Amino acid sequence: MSETKRFGPEALAIDAAAEAERICDSIREYVAKYRRKGAVVAMSGGIDSSVVASLCVRALGKERVFGLHMPERESSSDTLRLSRLLSDSLGIDSAVEEISPLLEAAGCYRRRNDAIRLVYPAFKDSDKAKIVLPSVVDTDSFRLFSVVILTAEGEEVKCRLSPEAYLGIVAATNFKQRVRKMMEYHHADRLNYAVSGTPNRLEYDQGFFVKLGDGAADFKPIAHLYKSQVYRMAAFLGVPEEIRKRPPTTDTYSMPQSQEEFYFSLPYQLMDLCLYGKNNGVPIADIASGSGLSAEQVERVFRDIDQKRRSTEYLHAAPRLAAAVAEVAHS
Repeated sequence: MSETKRFGPEALAIDAAAEAERICDSIREYVAKYRRKGAVVAMSGGIDSSVVASLCVRALGKERVFGLHMPERESSSDTLRLSRLLSDSLGIDSAVEEISPLLEAAGCYRRRNDAIRLVYPAFKDSDKAKIVLPSVVDTDSFRLFSVVILTAEGEEVKCRLSPEAYLGIVAATNFKQRVRKMMEYHHADRLNYAVSGTPNRLEYDQGFFVKLGDGAADFKPIAHLYKSQVYRMAAFLGVPEEIRKRPPTTDTYSMPQSQEEFYFSLPYQLMDLCLYGKNNGVPIADIASGSGLSAEQVERVFRDIDQKRRSTEYLHAAPRLAAAVAEVAHS
């Protein structure tokens, strides 16, 4: 049997020990080059930030890593508990920064609720909501976001979002990532530390981050790792099992919400296989065989990958200068 016909999850296998050491070398090199004393890591209780924090401790030592727990009033009840579990298991210094007052002052909740009312005027501040996207593999139809509302009385309502409502909701919720990043850099500045980003390859490639929010960092040590590889790295590094078993979540909206229903529209295991196959020229038939999708569904995923790359290119773009500025060498 040919290699391509055996394509499947094993294609994403990594030597976790060797990869961890390579990443740690990169972290140490960055911190030394820019004369930082250590690293700040925002800890969400999720797999990505847990792996990044563990790698930073492995690279720099626990006394040179500072963890930040930044819950807000709509965070999952598991978020703070699991992020503290991780910081305690690593033995690092950390702080809790409750960001709800900052978000309230910026109008985050009010602006978002006003945007929801553009399509559901009866929305009350006591109601809960999330936004969702249809599955990418089910149809070639143009996919539109909807808002799912859970009323205080327990009724669930779903409304298709207008462009104005969708943009308003996203713009308001982006305060959460940007306020957290502001807090990360506050602590980095006072400690003379660098800020570590936490995106994995799926998030980085597909633009699943907020510009100048969770997309901002001094170094991003796992942006080259597929989500499946992050889980393998977590097992190698000894990340607590409860964190490794936690389903990936955005932890952004007042209703529980998976990354799949919000953005990727496919479980990360299948997205990994499709993105890896696309990046490495694996025939569509072999990706279909290895993933359990049909060839037509794989093609739909490929089109969605390309569309997300185009639409989120702006998020990766550096500031445009009107004229070239010569680089200055620093001794």
